[in-house]
Amino acid sequence: MYELHYSPGTASLLPHMMLRELGVPFALKLVDREAGEQAGADYLKLNPHGRIPVLVEAGKPLYETAAIALHLADRHPGLAPAVGAPERADYYKWMVHLANTTQAEFRSWFYPHEYVTHPSHLDSAKAAAGRRMMANFEIIAGQLEGRDWLLASGFSAADLYLLMMVRWGRTLPRPARDLPVLAAHAARVLARPAVRETFELEGLSAPYV
Repeated sequence: MYELHYSPGTASLLPHMMLRELGVPFALKLVDREAGEQAGADYLKLNPHGRIPVLVEAGKPLYETAAIALHLADRHPGLAPAVGAPERADYYKWMVHLANTTQAEFRSWFYPHEYVTHPSHLDSAKAAAGRRMMANFEIIAGQLEGRDWLLASGFSAADLYLLMMVRWGRTLPRPARDLPVLAAHAARVLARPAVRETFELEGLSAPYV
């Protein structure tokens, strides 16, 4: 059985949604960020970077959100095209893009102090990050135009990933949900029972995105 070390609304939301969509047995282990548990000695044994989430399987910890998502989708069919299928390449494209571009940009938005050497540059760094992220969301919306899901083959882990990014994007000066295509996509994902259950169990309240 898996053990997911999580904190509500953080990057652990993606593997949490995936585990419920896949219907596999798992246990949740809350990491109290307010108490700094992610920086404690026990947690650092699981992830030396002190970031959430960590998935433990048979005593072996796996960290990095995208790595956990790719691993779960490979181990349990249902959230990714089969290896060798025509849509597999697009699946990789979206999973890597959402991890390396969209999610990575959010770090500079939420933690701009990590990207500047003087406090006077904080506002500028944050504003620039916001502009980059909205431009990225506009590109994603353009590629999603006219379809229900990111992949032509149907719903996948990439759609869950995008929902998490659009949820985080509610904090931008212009929320990601202001793009109608992204708002409609988020509504479709949020209508899934496993996704609703995840949000309820994490205590996440509206507005969800």
